[in-house]
Amino acid sequence: MENVELLQLLYGLPVLGLSFLLFARWKNNALKRFAEHSLINRIDPGSSTSKSFLRFFLFRSAMAMFIIALANPQYGKTKKEAVASGIDLMIALDVSNSMLAEDMNAEMNRLRVARLSIEKLLGKLHGDRIGLVVFAGASYTQLPITTDYSAARLFLSGVSTNMMSSQGTAIGSAIDTCMRAFNSEDETKKAIIVISDGENHEDDAIGSAKRAESEGVIVHTIGVGSPEGSPIPVYENGQKTGVKRDNEGNTVITKLNEAMLTEIANAGGGSYTRASGSDLGLDRVVRSISSMEKKEYLAEMYTDYEDQFQIFIGLGLLLLVLESLITEKPNPWLRRLYSQA
Repeated sequence: MENVELLQLLYGLPVLGLSFLLFARWKNNALKRFAEHSLINRIDPGSSTSKSFLRFFLFRSAMAMFIIALANPQYGKTKKEAVASGIDLMIALDVSNSMLAEDMNAEMNRLRVARLSIEKLLGKLHGDRIGLVVFAGASYTQLPITTDYSAARLFLSGVSTNMMSSQGTAIGSAIDTCMRAFNSEDETKKAIIVISDGENHEDDAIGSAKRAESEGVIVHTIGVGSPEGSPIPVYENGQKTGVKRDNEGNTVITKLNEAMLTEIANAGGGSYTRASGSDLGLDRVVRSISSMEKKEYLAEMYTDYEDQFQIFIGLGLLLLVLESLITEKPNPWLRRLYSQA
């Protein structure tokens, strides 16, 4: 059912039925006050209360069919299995407050540039499975690995620095979380892309990258920000109110740590790319990923739902036609038809 909320209109049909009954009762009482039953039959011959009820029943049923048609019943969702080929790719995205720095683009902060670039990456993948891990002082899987790129875009749109209460930059934890997201028994080639400013303060990111590489997972890194650094904006109710300061009142400057990100990439057998402008420069990473050997895997695919509203529109129209053929008085056309038979 595509628009299931429209089915609530069906609750109005009992109200309509009650209104009809009250009107019919009022009409009968009014006629009784006007004249006796025998006189009413002479004044209004052929009048039939049962036919009136039947016509109303058909009309109300037609309205029910039209309401169901508006809700658009759907049928389908048959699951099919298909063989696809590709690699498994996990993206670890830094969502710490330092990603709010605006040292890459005059109109966008680091995180905004990263999100847009990941969207571009999704458009270049074909048959590869992708997942998303967000991290700051801790990390968690935002999107389990999937071939549904539309779902990936949806989850990506909800990523912000407000997602993590624990601040910091735990790249090692992010890599470990990505590793747990993979199916270790699956022989599909695997890769991790870490997108961060590289200010790792929490753990042994190089050790995590080495462990990933030893298990056959390539770790690439992409650096966002500038080596010169930039203040971290502070927002309240969506409005910029100033910049972050330390306990002594000095402005906190966040800088791109290219040395750290390069070490992580080298330890993980991957490459480091520095983002610039409004693009992360993912082309190099995509080329590297595309050169990896593709492995076949079993993917589940679902057929699209088929709309069924036409059936209910047809039933509704049929009921209206039947309702129009039933008259409370004898139908002259039907009387002639019967007399000729």
